[in-house]
Amino acid sequence: MEQLGLDGMPRRLYACTPSRLNTWLDCRRRYRFAYLDRPAPQKGPPWAHNSVGASVHNALAAWWREPYDRRTPVMAAVLLTNGWIREGFRDEEQSAAWRDRAREMVSSYVATLDPGDEPVGVERTVATRTSVIAVSGRVDRLDRRGDELVVVDYKTGRRPPGSDDARSSIALAVYAIASSRMMRRACHRVELHHLPTGTVAEWEHTDESLARHLSRAEDIATEAAGADDSYREWAGNAGAGRAKGAVPAPRREAGAGAPEVPPEIDRLFPPEPGPICSWCDFRRHCPEGRAVSPDRLPWDGLAETPGSSGLSPAQGRDGGEDRPAP
Repeated sequence: MEQLGLDGMPRRLYACTPSRLNTWLDCRRRYRFAYLDRPAPQKGPPWAHNSVGASVHNALAAWWREPYDRRTPVMAAVLLTNGWIREGFRDEEQSAAWRDRAREMVSSYVATLDPGDEPVGVERTVATRTSVIAVSGRVDRLDRRGDELVVVDYKTGRRPPGSDDARSSIALAVYAIASSRMMRRACHRVELHHLPTGTVAEWEHTDESLARHLSRAEDIATEAAGADDSYREWAGNAGAGRAKGAVPAPRREAGAGAPEVPPEIDRLFPPEPGPICSWCDFRRHCPEGRAVSPDRLPWDGLAETPGSSGLSPAQGRDGGEDRPAP
């Protein structure tokens, strides 16, 4: 289904992931860098906490793909070790310490699971659409409990999430809606499984609360789509040299800096300077962000010691981020 524009002509659905929507809410300049500038501006170095998070997610997904009799805590540890991502750590010693901690995390976690309780989906892509958006994303795990589906999202962050985090998450709500529509089975419960502490934050949505989240996603998409259209119109005109007074689009190599844009376009994508700017991948291209937050080393998102309270939040799925709290 297509949305009608003001001129009565069909308008393309806004294709997105929950991560894209959240990026628009967090910082519109970062949104422009990530989704519109092509080639995208060069990112900073990889983060160690992202490497830990991705390694844990990958190991848990691989564990469910093993035959039933191999789904043991030892196998989870082996999978973590074999798939360990070393990027972003200070040195091999720090990497090895966090590998051992992550190995303990996944083996302890799977010891609480029933290996015979086969999930409906693991790293399952789900999607749905309305008259405004076509949204998709990847669910860490989709369980069936009784007659309903349950969305499970793994977390490796320093701060254990609470029920408010589960309740307010647009991503989890969208996953629940999309899963229910695709599989024709009710899905109201969403859970955040925090591996460092073994805690679960949960929320039981109603049809009404899920509808509110979807409506909010449509509102965000409408705002973002308008800005996208203005940017693309400028970029197309500048590139072709057709528009009167258009700023020429400079030739840029992959990984170069952010392109210069005219003020009327820049105003559509303002920065949101704050402490979180320390963790932005595009920090080097944003003077406002650098002015209000200190530089961080790639391993600063890790807890002070491997045995303390876990990790800072790692790279999320869908190319999005659950960045560490400052």
